[in-house]
Amino acid sequence: MTDSGHAFPAEEIIARVVRPEIRGLSAYVVAKADGGGNAGQPWTKIDAMENPYPLPEAVQARMSAALSRVAINSYPDGSGEGVKRSLRSALGIPQGAGILLGNGSDELIQLIVSALAKPGAVVLAPEPSFVMYRMDALYAATRFVGVPLSPDFSLDRDAMLAAIERESPAVVFIAYPNNPTGNLFSERDIEAVVAASPGLVVIDEAYSAFADASFLDRVLEFPNLLLLRTLSKVGMAGVRLGYAVANPAWVTQLNKLRQPYNVNAFTQAAVEALLSDTRWIAEQAAAIRAERARVESALAGLPDVRVHATQTNFVLARVNDATRIFDGLKARRILIKNLHGWHPLLENFLRITVGTPAENDRLIAALTELAPSP
Repeated sequence: MTDSGHAFPAEEIIARVVRPEIRGLSAYVVAKADGGGNAGQPWTKIDAMENPYPLPEAVQARMSAALSRVAINSYPDGSGEGVKRSLRSALGIPQGAGILLGNGSDELIQLIVSALAKPGAVVLAPEPSFVMYRMDALYAATRFVGVPLSPDFSLDRDAMLAAIERESPAVVFIAYPNNPTGNLFSERDIEAVVAASPGLVVIDEAYSAFADASFLDRVLEFPNLLLLRTLSKVGMAGVRLGYAVANPAWVTQLNKLRQPYNVNAFTQAAVEALLSDTRWIAEQAAAIRAERARVESALAGLPDVRVHATQTNFVLARVNDATRIFDGLKARRILIKNLHGWHPLLENFLRITVGTPAENDRLIAALTELAPSP
């Protein structure tokens, strides 16, 4: 018998009480670009869909002043009303729509699944798509059904509608544009999915700043539609602020699961300051879109590289040997995302975040070196 009263080691207790599907998981690991502390050329980290540009000096000063006034000894505004007002004003959220704030959109996805995870409930999404739809279903002990995309990465409308009829899902997740394929699905196909779904449909617009379409102005048109967004892709990944927009009735129910004070005081102050003038966001998004086009064009000119145009802040390319290219870039201190092995449709695909012009130049030069001789 141990001092704690247990006769068994921790591993045996864990095996007895932790769900087997959780024990079988590996923790999410974020790739580091520190070179292991080695001196030399800095790493180029273009694997996480971050905005590569720093805040403009005036915006930085405005945020710093706001953060200096935060009363750190007090709890933050539990409902984040100031942030909601800023979001509504700066981003054109329809009047009458409810807003729910999260510690990144990841928290909101988990909250949505938890709210709908009744016995027998199904979470449904096209695949390949954002991995957290599947993972959060697993965390909530809820069955996940993935519907393969068409070979061209478009939504397989017939397969989606058949799965909805067969499974009667509690929630359908659709990333728009889709991650990791980067494309926008047909608006009519999404409308058909919303119309056919007996439960909630979540349209995840994490990359809306780089896309040519959005459902934001239509969110109140459908009683079962929820729009999910994040500030992480537009230069504010560090503040971890996601938000959901939907009919207020949905927000009322989902808010019951939200942890008190889930958005901290520094994040709230920073977001209000950052959104008081959004011209810098539009300017940086335009610069990223221009660089995206340049990188796509350069990669398309390399042998054995097929570029799939995206409406995100990353470039998607298929090569002959994704692992060889990934390892070759890593040896040159450039980190991208190797999608090979994620899904059969992603065989030998690479996902490359659009960086600064200098970062993109290093990438193009390295890929040119790694390209097979003509």
